[in-house]
Amino acid sequence: MHVDTQRLRGRIILQLEQIFHIASGYARGSISKMIDKDGKARSLTVVERQHWAKVAAYSAQVINSLANGLDERQIDKDLDKLEELLNKTPSALKIASISGDGEPPRKPEGT
Repeated sequence: MHVDTQRLRGRIILQLEQIFHIASGYARGSISKMIDKDGKARSLTVVERQHWAKVAAYSAQVINSLANGLDERQIDKDLDKLEELLNKTPSALKIASISGDGEPPRKPEGT
């Protein structure tokens, strides 16, 4: 079985970029409200914004590691740590964002 590692890395990087842009949207406040598990819209707390900033920063580090690194063990550790951070998020990714049209933030053009 032949695995195209470059193609696989590219797909993983695209997924990580989506995580980065969503997390940075929460951290920066471009998404100002979330729907909690009871279905009610609420503002994000400072602690939640700080958590999302940490998720964004770490996902950027993992992207860099994947793009430049060849150490598969380290990449696996980095991905496991990012998954752990996401799992610590209150209602991790089950919480829907409110940004006008209900869509998650998109990558800014020109970046």
